[in-house]
Amino acid sequence: MKKLISLVVSLGILAAIYYKVDVAKLLEAFRNADPLWLAASLGMVVPLTLFTSWRLQQLMPRQGQLGFGEANKLILVASSLNLVLPSKMGDIAKAYFMKDKGGMSGSLALSLVVFEKACDMLSLLLWCVFGLIIYPQKDALFVVMTVGVLGGFTFGALMLGSAGFSNFFFNMAARYAPGKIGAKFAKLAESWNEMHGYFWASKAQFYKVAATSVFIWFLHLLQIWLFIIALRASCPFVTNLALSPLAILAGLLPLTFAGVGTRDAALVLFYAPFFPEATAAALGVLCTGRYLLPAIGGLPFVSHYFRIATEAKKQKEAAPVAG
Repeated sequence: MKKLISLVVSLGILAAIYYKVDVAKLLEAFRNADPLWLAASLGMVVPLTLFTSWRLQQLMPRQGQLGFGEANKLILVASSLNLVLPSKMGDIAKAYFMKDKGGMSGSLALSLVVFEKACDMLSLLLWCVFGLIIYPQKDALFVVMTVGVLGGFTFGALMLGSAGFSNFFFNMAARYAPGKIGAKFAKLAESWNEMHGYFWASKAQFYKVAATSVFIWFLHLLQIWLFIIALRASCPFVTNLALSPLAILAGLLPLTFAGVGTRDAALVLFYAPFFPEATAAALGVLCTGRYLLPAIGGLPFVSHYFRIATEAKKQKEAAPVAG
């Protein structure tokens, strides 16, 4: 039901955008696009997937190391599931399969996924802060956004870097959050503490994964800039480092289907000084393609992992009887 509501919201926002934007000009933006740059920019999903898969390998403990091919399949399957499951549950499913393939505890597998997502968010915020600081137009809106993004980055860095701060936050959240939400915070605190113990035991591994995440998100933002080039539009690359993360953050709001709608509206708003609304709307379509292509790539492997999950469930149910 939640997915249906988010889909309706996305369609409503898109309808409002396309009511304002001339659809003929939108189609013209695609007709005039440079085919080579368009292919190259969309093709960046391949190295992005490969680097993300390599990072997943670095997250795993040595005794439960995933093969590179298996890591790629997990990343693609998670992308597929994230389109149909609520609240990025595809990544939680990825933790389940990591546990199955890597022979680790469920809490550690969940901790690794939590750390992976935390690194992604912090890397995105880091590039956003960098771009906003050097962004030339310092009006009131961008000052507020810079302060907000910098605050989010500082909070995330403290959560990852300080066990004392993270424990304080989770204790306060568990104490004052209502009912089941408080219990979820308490459970998350356990996984977070396990993640802290695992990664800070090897600082070299921690910094390698963190640096890889920053590089991966540089490639994500570079891909969006290449979309702009492919559409024969123009925007300074440094400016893109400020604007594209803000649009991605807008797409992360839990209002729409896979960020469609809010992300498109943010692109139209933020890039208005640089190119027409129709071009920005076309950029929104290409940005949606960034998520669709890996999801489509993961479809052939989804049934395989569901069979694994089904067999594991049957074995678990049969175990007490066998005993």
